[in-house]
Amino acid sequence: MATQNKKSRLAAQQLLRDGQSALEWISKYLERAPELPVLSPLKPRDILASLPAHAPSQPETTAEILRDLDNKILPGITHWQSPNYFAYFPANSSPPSVLGDLLSSGLGVQGMLWATSPSCTELEIRVLDWLVEMLDLPQHFSSTSTGGGVIQDSASSANLCAVLAGRERATHFASNEDGCNQRLTAYTSIQAHSSMEKAIKVAGIGRKNLRNIEVDEAFRMKPAALARAIEEDKRAGRIPCFVGATVGTTSTMAVDPLPEIGPICREHDVWLHVDAAMAGTAALCPELRTIHDALEHADSYCFDAHKWMFTNFDCTCFFVRDRKQLTETLTITPEYLRNAASASGSVVDFRDWHIPLGRRFRALKLWLVIRSYGVDGLREMVRSHVQLTKEFVSWLRADSRFEIVAPVSLNLVCFRLKGPDGTTEALLEKLNASGKLFLSHTRLNGQFALRLCIAQTYTEQEHVRSAWEHIQRQATELAMAAG
Repeated sequence: MATQNKKSRLAAQQLLRDGQSALEWISKYLERAPELPVLSPLKPRDILASLPAHAPSQPETTAEILRDLDNKILPGITHWQSPNYFAYFPANSSPPSVLGDLLSSGLGVQGMLWATSPSCTELEIRVLDWLVEMLDLPQHFSSTSTGGGVIQDSASSANLCAVLAGRERATHFASNEDGCNQRLTAYTSIQAHSSMEKAIKVAGIGRKNLRNIEVDEAFRMKPAALARAIEEDKRAGRIPCFVGATVGTTSTMAVDPLPEIGPICREHDVWLHVDAAMAGTAALCPELRTIHDALEHADSYCFDAHKWMFTNFDCTCFFVRDRKQLTETLTITPEYLRNAASASGSVVDFRDWHIPLGRRFRALKLWLVIRSYGVDGLREMVRSHVQLTKEFVSWLRADSRFEIVAPVSLNLVCFRLKGPDGTTEALLEKLNASGKLFLSHTRLNGQFALRLCIAQTYTEQEHVRSAWEHIQRQATELAMAAG
């Protein structure tokens, strides 16, 4: 016992000493992030070439490791925490979230069962119920009703769980027994995230049985096309089992028309899942909650707190209307997991709510974020990003060289230089090579378009203004070079 106490004491002292060094490093990194090249300028295998081919045989100090972090690792980082990051989607962090992750790592909880750490399970239940209220989600997603929420690692995993639950409900939980998967069909729009297609493949339904529904001029799923596809499949003897709708598509932030899609799914008894990966956070603000109109039709719903709710990856919040349909889909109970609390039926075992058995104490960082900012503070951060997006749109519209190529929704703008695609592609290359900002692209109606997403934790008006001025300068240089 004395030896164990000594080891624990030494470990605690080491953690205090080295942890302080690591926190100082992170603090200094956040201070200098705005000045670093947003997109790493390195070439493939540059980092590999700088690292030793063999692991060290002797211990190295934290100071030595942090020096290499500065000299060898940092040059290969694309700085998602830079206020000049406008690409893809945010992968936001924040000081309370970092602390939450640190505390979670220090506790080292394995929360697969209620019995393995009651606080891990019950804090998660409470925080997910907070979110039902904060986002004004349907009450059937609350743990006090028939449903409930759980933290998944990503929307990709949440989407897969929804597909699996839809598959099992459609086959009366017999798809693993009677081999009926080849008759199952699923539906999502051509603008849906690629994880939908992957989920259909992983679930054994098969890509050939996924119907990619066309979209309208605003890049939203066409309800009439969805209804027609379901009816055609039913007439052919197939079993429609899943519809994946999107609130905030990746390319344009389009919102599929749930008021029309929902009744179609109810009529045909098809599982409706709503993926609101980034846009869901906007519902913190009452004036933006139209994105969730008719969400009461959904059987499941997810959004990523690790995108626009200032919480470190990974933290996807996944809600279901009927928790029994999800747990019956995923439950397997070997002897070594049996315990009195689970057998009593009075506790939640979240290992039955997702694919992995093991699970980290993710709720801790979300708890810290919500408590540290408060709901009002989170709302103000979202509102500021939406307002900055409106300002950027006004600047674009005042410059006749540019055109906006998709309806602007929330905090994402799709735009391009008028003329051939090559000019816009060259502009993107110049912008990202400069290191001053980072944008990504998409292709809409056959045209190459730039995407500028304003959602990074530390982005303010000065950063958006600077980005716009740089875009204008680079466009001018391209025009001059073209003669």
